[in-house]
Amino acid sequence: MTSTAPHAPHGQATHEEPPSWQRRLRRFGHVPRRQADLRDRLVPPYVRPPGPHLWSMLHISPALADRLMRIAPWGGPLLVTLVAALLRFWQLGSPKAVIFDETYYAKDAWALVNQGYEGSWPKDIDKRLLANPDLVSVPTDPGYVVHPPAGKWLIGWGEQLFGFTPFGWRVAVAVLGVLSILILCRIGRRLFRSTFLGCLAGLLLAVDGLHFVMSRTALLDQVLMFFVLAAFGCLLVDRDHSRRRLADALPVDADGVLRPDARLAETLRLGLRPWRLAAGLCLGLAFATKWSGLYTLVVFCLLTVVWDVAARRTASARHPYKAVLKRDVLPAFVSTVPVALLTYLASWTGWLVTDKGYFRDWAKGREGLSPDRVLGIPLPQFDMSWVPEWLRSLWHYESEVYSFHIQLTSGHTYESNPWSWIVLGRPVSYFYESPGPGTDGCPVTETEKCAREVLALGTPMLWWAAAFALLYVLYRWFFRRDWRAGAILAGVVAGWLPWFLYQERTIFFFYAVVFVPFLCLAVVMMIGAILGPPGSDERRRAVGAIGAGVLVLLIIWNFIYFWPIYTGTTMPIGEWRHRMWLDTWI
Repeated sequence: MTSTAPHAPHGQATHEEPPSWQRRLRRFGHVPRRQADLRDRLVPPYVRPPGPHLWSMLHISPALADRLMRIAPWGGPLLVTLVAALLRFWQLGSPKAVIFDETYYAKDAWALVNQGYEGSWPKDIDKRLLANPDLVSVPTDPGYVVHPPAGKWLIGWGEQLFGFTPFGWRVAVAVLGVLSILILCRIGRRLFRSTFLGCLAGLLLAVDGLHFVMSRTALLDQVLMFFVLAAFGCLLVDRDHSRRRLADALPVDADGVLRPDARLAETLRLGLRPWRLAAGLCLGLAFATKWSGLYTLVVFCLLTVVWDVAARRTASARHPYKAVLKRDVLPAFVSTVPVALLTYLASWTGWLVTDKGYFRDWAKGREGLSPDRVLGIPLPQFDMSWVPEWLRSLWHYESEVYSFHIQLTSGHTYESNPWSWIVLGRPVSYFYESPGPGTDGCPVTETEKCAREVLALGTPMLWWAAAFALLYVLYRWFFRRDWRAGAILAGVVAGWLPWFLYQERTIFFFYAVVFVPFLCLAVVMMIGAILGPPGSDERRRAVGAIGAGVLVLLIIWNFIYFWPIYTGTTMPIGEWRHRMWLDTWI
């Protein structure tokens, strides 16, 4: 029975009149938010399927509509993923060239899968490699590399399956790019409790130019993005499962209404959380692909602890922070940090089991002394004979690599400041050729040379919309305490803000691919607001649908318009110039 008393217990609906300021705002259209049921606040239900009126307008029978609704949670994401796969695998081996930093990772990956460590390749090897890879032997001399091996192992496995060719070294990254779209569809569905909005998030990622180009290039950043997104998805599933366990443990009154319980909310142990272990594995693989994944590890670990605090507070814990500190922090740490570090060490297995890797034997003959530097900082020597030689050698290698990264300040034509990323200030040209008339697809009728380019450029309409969407998401988090907005911002913060600490370092726009999925989620959250809140009348829904539809169609059109400079398609120089909307894109 629902109480009408002014001080009804927490978690129970009341008919208490809203404050006078809310009543005065009603004349301006303000609708006070209704307090949801406690179970719904712990585990919100998914959006109800469309009513029979819509199906009758589409001439779809109730039986077919029911079948569509049952398959939609997976059918919709799989359909979006199929479209993305067709786009990304279309002529994946074109251009037949070693483009941009593929010159490092494609060859390092081939050396890894063949001998366990990266080799020192001759500078003029690329042309010989493209002409006949069978005549190219793997150098046995060790090469000095500055990124961990996990991403290169994946690229190398693709090369083993499909050959030491452009298609072979791009195929693994393309597969991860496609799978990331499926993962984002499911993340969006779980985050917004809507299959439609989830599929829309995946669709926007499918038509983002930066994600598209990076999916067709053998660079490490797309691999990093995949593992970061997978870790986020695992933590999101863990959040739902743990809150459901908490809801199932709370008492239910005689009317079947879930009741809060402060003691239980503070003392309940949530048991084994395998999805958080999976997140630790993914975060370790991210860190083992590029060191920037370490920032994501820190941010996501804090995020999952904050979620635990919110869950216990919702269940009426009087001291939620104290409860989480006692019950959840240690399991959260063990599930993520040690798992990530062990995964990172495991990625170096090839280097460890050989004796020819760079700095592999650095510790031999040093009488157990410690590394002379830690993270580039000179330190006094002291005895570390109790530490295995391989670990001391690896630590020294990592210290040298860190020194390289922080001292990388040499200028580059395509370097950019992270401030400019969100507005696409300086994209990176991976490949450019100028075919003459009648050659390589350039029309004979042309009086000038044509242009053929692969430009790592985000879809402008999507990114510029994302700039506004981030402001909206920030508003939702700061003023409305919307946890979904906070989760999206955490992904953006982990992938973008750390680069502001290294503005003197040579950095590039394509690093931003790591947080592109979270930009898509931000745009979808804004589109959800444009469509209108639940309970909106038909006119409001119609206007919102038109506005949201126009925005999505503009983004898709924009992707199609820039398709030639994403795929390296030959075009007249005039058409190429028309696509250079900003001078800094040239």
